Amino acid sequence: MASKAQFRLRIYRDDSIAIGPGKVALLEAIADTGSISAAARQLGMSYRRAWVLVDEMNRALASPAVSTAAGGVQGGGTALSPLGEKLVRHYRAVEQAARTAAAADIAALQELLAL
Repeated sequence: MASKAQFRLRIYRDDSIAIGPGKVALLEAIADTGSISAAARQLGMSYRRAWVLVDEMNRALASPAVSTAAGGVQGGGTALSPLGEKLVRHYRAVEQAARTAAAADIAALQELLAL
């Protein structure tokens, strides 16, 4: 059996999660798909849930992480703002730094697992 360690950083604003693993995954899916609904499908969540998460993030941040364009002749779309791109980049950097800093202790803990 394989083992893995997973970090789950959450940054709270008051009582709600402003930045966390699910919201960052949603931002990455939006960047990949160009759509909140397609990102929701990719992550197996409802459009409503995805929209609520985006709205929570946008309200918690200094400026929106996601910008949307209404549909029509040109079609709509969703993209990450520069702040959204920066948020994802910093979040993933923190995860990598934590993995690197904790590598020896993680390996020691994994050695304690049953074979």
